Amino acid sequence: MTTHFITAEIDLQETPAELLQVIETELKKQGEPLRWAVTSVDVDEQKATVEAVVITVKS
Repeated sequence: MTTHFITAEIDLQETPAELLQVIETELKKQGEPLRWAVTSVDVDEQKATVEAVVITVKS
């Protein structure tokens, strides 16, 4: 099991619930999220930057 610090750029969504779902789906592509935070939002580009710590399992 290994932990990784990742950064993802997420398109802003219509509602907070949709944004949460998109963030969780994107993070799960990289591993199992332990914790994450939206660290910045670019209103002009309609993007949010998310920083996260995820776990991956080596096979």
